[in-house]
Amino acid sequence: MNTQQPQSDQPCCQQQQRRTFLTRLSIGLSALIGLIIALPGIGFVLAPVFRKPKQKWRNVGKLEDFKVGGFVLVQYEDPSPVVWSGVTAKAGAWIRRASESEFIAFSINCRHLGCPVRWVEDPRLFMCPCHGGVYYEDGTVAAGPPPEPLDRLKVRVRNGQVEIETAPTPLTLTKLT
Repeated sequence: MNTQQPQSDQPCCQQQQRRTFLTRLSIGLSALIGLIIALPGIGFVLAPVFRKPKQKWRNVGKLEDFKVGGFVLVQYEDPSPVVWSGVTAKAGAWIRRASESEFIAFSINCRHLGCPVRWVEDPRLFMCPCHGGVYYEDGTVAAGPPPEPLDRLKVRVRNGQVEIETAPTPLTLTKLT
């Protein structure tokens, strides 16, 4: 006679269920940790799409400081500087008084790689020292690698003060609107 009892599959099934549970648990925890690590990077990439840059009117001088027909270089503080920005929190613009009531302002940054352009009076051109970009006095490209005209800024006069509407300096030429 056979005195052996048939072996039960019960301990084997419990062990298999435990392995399945632990496998799923470690996969889930790994995915959660990966998501936590990736969230700041995803937020950095997507933030400009959902957040409009802060725009602010900045006083850049008295009305008398701007002569009709000439360009004046002005400095202002970037509207969204961080505490440790230091000198880099300063931005600049070229402002031209076209008539008694009309002003034109251009960002100082070249549209190629962001180098500061300078106004040269004799040929009446903006010149970029980095890669030879040249702009006419209306901001359009005259020569060189810049893909677009100089960025125009809005100008207004309030209480005898000239103000420009500023926005943070873009990291790229791509505008998110």
